[in-house]
Amino acid sequence: MAWSATQYTKFEDERTRPVRDLLAQLPAAAVRVAVDLGCGPGNSTALLRDRCPGAVVSGVDSSADMLDAARARLPDVRFEVSDITAWSGSGEPVDVILANAALQWVPDHATLLPALLGRLAPGGSLAVQIPDNLAEPAHILMRDVAEDGAWAAKLAGAARSTDSRHSPDWYYRTLHGAGAAVNIWRTIYHHPLAGGAAAVVEWFKGSSLRPFLQRLDAAEQEAFLARYQACIAEAHPAQPDGTVLLPFPRLFFVATTPG
Repeated sequence: MAWSATQYTKFEDERTRPVRDLLAQLPAAAVRVAVDLGCGPGNSTALLRDRCPGAVVSGVDSSADMLDAARARLPDVRFEVSDITAWSGSGEPVDVILANAALQWVPDHATLLPALLGRLAPGGSLAVQIPDNLAEPAHILMRDVAEDGAWAAKLAGAARSTDSRHSPDWYYRTLHGAGAAVNIWRTIYHHPLAGGAAAVVEWFKGSSLRPFLQRLDAAEQEAFLARYQACIAEAHPAQPDGTVLLPFPRLFFVATTPG
């Protein structure tokens, strides 16, 4: 199941709010070159450009559909098709590397993060936001439904793409050990989603449900989503007006190299 910019941006306001909070924590320093890794449809890139006026800003993503949407949104920004681990850029030092809700899809953070720090100019910053919701009901139920059904064999190991996430302590030790000053924090957002449990399902169809759905045929996808939605409705009862509050913890850090 390919990444879909249309599906992802159904909740663009809610998905964009964390990157606003992340960029607000960047040190007040001159920025000449900035890169948005895993830029998606360009919503985070637009904010990065606003935060770094005058900088040369570019975006990187592995999804052609996402990049088509990003180029339509920001026709004057250069976007590159690449996996984050294969990103090479122009080779010049970068003042800000932004990775908003992207690194959870990339393995081996112990190797990746020092490598990204090594791409920074002196005094440059790596700004990262990672969803930290694997212990939330929406994710637990996703895994439970995957393990309990005719599709169980097909979905064995489908959740492995989320295994690269670590604790705040781990990220602090890794980044600090690589010589960076580290600002790290965790926030729980409570997103009001109109449409009840169905809206929660639509949210995750744009992200975390993808590894499960891409292994199923159309009929299996329909059955899987119906069972998942019923479980979500029980775990997250709707408000009287039909709104569901979706709790969404996110981990943030800004790692800055010595100037």
